[in-house]
Amino acid sequence: MVKKLLLICVAVFIAAGISAQSFTDLSGEWRFQKDPEDTGTNAKWFLHKLDDVINLPGSMPEKLKADEVTLTTPWMGSIYDSSFYFNPRLEKYRQPGNIKFPFFLTPVQHYMGVAWYQKDIEITKDQRDKQLTLFLERPHIETTVWIDGKEIGMQNSLSVPHRFDLTGISAGKHTVTIRVDNRIKDIDVGMDSHSITDQTQGNWNGIVGRIELQAEDKVNFEDIQIYPDLSAKQAVVKISVNNIANAKDAKITIEAKSFNSQKKHSVSPVTANVKLERGLNKTEIILPMGNDFLTWDEFDPALYMLSATIESGKLKDRKQIQFGMREFTIDGTYFYVNGNKTVLRGTVENCTFPETGYAPMDVDSWLKVYAKCKEYGLNHVRFHSYCPPEAAFIAADLLGIYLQPEGPSWPNHGSSLGDGRPVDQYLMDETISLSKDYGNYASYVMLAVGNEPYGSRWVDWVSDFVDFWKEADTRRVYTGASVGGGWAWQPKNQFHVKAGARGLDWNRRPESYSDYLSSRFLQQSIRENAPYVSHETGQWCAFPNFNEIKKYTGVNKALNFELFKEDLADHDMGDLGYDFMMASGKLQALCYKYEIERTLRTPDYAGFQLLSLNDYSGQGSALVGVLDVFWEEKGYINAEEFRRFCNSTVLLGKFRKFVFKNSETMSAEIQVAHYGRGPIENAELVWTVKDSYGQILADGVLVNPTIPVGNDHIAGRISVPLNSVEKADKYNLEVRIKGTEFVNDWNFWVYPELPAPAPGDIYITEDFDNTTIEKLENGENVLLLVPGKITYGKSISQRFTPVFWNTSWFKMRPPHTTGIFVNPHHPVFKDFPTDFHSDLQWWEIVNNTQVMLLTDFPEGFQPVIQSIDTWFHNRKIGVLIEANVLNGKLMVCTADLQSNPEERIVARQLLESILKYMNSDRFRPEYSVSTERVNDLFTKEEPPLETYTVQTPDELKPKIN
Repeated sequence: MVKKLLLICVAVFIAAGISAQSFTDLSGEWRFQKDPEDTGTNAKWFLHKLDDVINLPGSMPEKLKADEVTLTTPWMGSIYDSSFYFNPRLEKYRQPGNIKFPFFLTPVQHYMGVAWYQKDIEITKDQRDKQLTLFLERPHIETTVWIDGKEIGMQNSLSVPHRFDLTGISAGKHTVTIRVDNRIKDIDVGMDSHSITDQTQGNWNGIVGRIELQAEDKVNFEDIQIYPDLSAKQAVVKISVNNIANAKDAKITIEAKSFNSQKKHSVSPVTANVKLERGLNKTEIILPMGNDFLTWDEFDPALYMLSATIESGKLKDRKQIQFGMREFTIDGTYFYVNGNKTVLRGTVENCTFPETGYAPMDVDSWLKVYAKCKEYGLNHVRFHSYCPPEAAFIAADLLGIYLQPEGPSWPNHGSSLGDGRPVDQYLMDETISLSKDYGNYASYVMLAVGNEPYGSRWVDWVSDFVDFWKEADTRRVYTGASVGGGWAWQPKNQFHVKAGARGLDWNRRPESYSDYLSSRFLQQSIRENAPYVSHETGQWCAFPNFNEIKKYTGVNKALNFELFKEDLADHDMGDLGYDFMMASGKLQALCYKYEIERTLRTPDYAGFQLLSLNDYSGQGSALVGVLDVFWEEKGYINAEEFRRFCNSTVLLGKFRKFVFKNSETMSAEIQVAHYGRGPIENAELVWTVKDSYGQILADGVLVNPTIPVGNDHIAGRISVPLNSVEKADKYNLEVRIKGTEFVNDWNFWVYPELPAPAPGDIYITEDFDNTTIEKLENGENVLLLVPGKITYGKSISQRFTPVFWNTSWFKMRPPHTTGIFVNPHHPVFKDFPTDFHSDLQWWEIVNNTQVMLLTDFPEGFQPVIQSIDTWFHNRKIGVLIEANVLNGKLMVCTADLQSNPEERIVARQLLESILKYMNSDRFRPEYSVSTERVNDLFTKEEPPLETYTVQTPDELKPKIN
């Protein structure tokens, strides 16, 4: 499908840009010179032949024309934790030839400053009489152009092509000189803006995309904007005509034809005669679409190609514009696409493209990104503090993805909004420009100024921004800025992208019954009758995938991953990287499942934006994606599994708990969140409950005459008595809508009623005292149950849920772990059903449970229940260990396995399984440990972790937080 669409896209892309006009491709070899001291302008380099060469399009790092990366490289981006520069443990990574930064990917080269590009061009006699434009699709950032030493102008845009008017140039040979400056000067969009920051794409110098000399007749279309009107069955075509030929009148003809759907539709031509004045002329033409016109949405993204021709005597121009008949509107707290209620299921695209270091300029690359989004059930993409190139809009049109581009600014971290700085006007200009260039694309449905502003009057500024755009262009909806929960409310927003109604409050026992309706932010949005979209949902981390390192063959290298991998080996766990990634990934996927389902359960919740479906390579290396940064699977969840809980229709199992005694009845209410094109009629919901061996415990059918659009439909209740269960096991409830792809499932656990576990020959104690040591010296087996008594490791916060974003960016904000890793085949788990990773039954064991720091234990020693530390420290930690001590055998457990056994049945079951194991002949610990090492766990203080906060490497001053 993608390859077929690519063929269509290539034709569309060419046609949509230049049709009757001619163009000269200027890609290829250019003369080049770096100007690190910025002396070229005063030295008039535009009058001289530059002394190096470079191939364009491309960036300086791509072409190996930048500088070697060193410890003093001036990064564009905040470094919140600078402990790397001071930590003795990381000194070897600060040495020349072995520099490995943990904050983000390391570019092969880096350059911040001025560079010059120069090329000789030939102007033909035919072009001499045309309107000529030098077209630079994506320079970075500021460009100044000279022709034969004469300055043409300067442009600075991060969102749209730079265009320079060369009209009037004589026929013959000319020299084009372009000065590109990627420094941040008066216009400061914020050092962490994804349009410029080294945290993501990188602050590169160069020119990418199309580089052309465009020629068109002197009566031409300056702009065409198409406004669909579905109720009137027409499109309003607003046309700007550029007349520098002093023509008096012209004839304009427009027509349209569908091109990417099975059903074909053509629109009859409409012709209008217009009077012209010199300069810019505006006119408006109504294009009737007929009764059977096709509409565009996520389910059927039918597109049209508008052909527009203007003729004035011998002068002629023709353009083709891609558009879709769609209306993206708001009614109350929901979005509607062509009148159909929808919920946004989105991801944040952070401009993380390691191969090139910048956003793809070709349609094929974007088709692959959006195809992966669709595979994973998404229909929406937000571009965090940047606007992608035109290819991204073309591809989104073809696949039916709803886009939210943003102004190229995170006006924070050194910048601000609404304080009268140059960035205020710049962002207004940028959004006007990007809406002009990309406004006809059906996928462009939302706009924000940027991310999380700072400033004394930023709310007033974004309020004016929304007011302006509501009047200026009704084809999309507007919000001031995408913000976290701590940012002020923006009362003028048409919709809100805000944190505050997200996350899993699993410091309490996990359930899937609650929703986010009580959130004060969601309630505020409901009172305003405005849609609420979650800001950056998820941010659940998984351990790095070291198998990914080999994929980095472009301008950025995963030296951060190499550092983490080597550090893991230095901590005697080098062979556990893959296991940690898979185990933490399973927990990450579990958290995404239950957070997305909770969102979909919530009334008046208009959608979510994940941060993100793929990994984020910056800000301390935020490994929050179920896909890697290349949009490829890591191995612990696939698209089919993800779509079970993230799709246009999702079955929701409302469990009040996931752990049952066999004397109880499992009960779950089935809710349906359905946002298809219409109701599902005569739906049969088929359900089964199976044990871990695949044997059916119960099954049935829930008959529903109609499942309406929305999320308030309760399809029925499933109840299963559990009295036939004789031993502890994991069970799975699966529900599917018969005859559709829609299916979902939930694990739950059943434990038999048991008497208090019998210790047998095991000495159980909470103290490692002389009596305990004497027991071990006498060859006895000892179980130390020590919840809350550990000192060595007490600062490490373990919760059931994993690290948020990462511990470096948030300076060791708890929790510090990313789940647990166990060997389910270990005989200690014979009577305690488990997989190799955290699952919901483990909450009772590990949530807020202390870990033991095992740094000084023998080489090769690993805990039985191993907690996975943050990859910035890679400490060997665990909840349960076993060892030979003196003449006896010892197990130590930091989890509370004894209190309230009637209610804490998981802990009771684990204790039962541990005691059975210790009383068996299979209790044979592999390693011997001294009493001194065990005693350290209760007496030794761990060394403090030093963290430092700076903004850039040239400001490195130790400052302990």
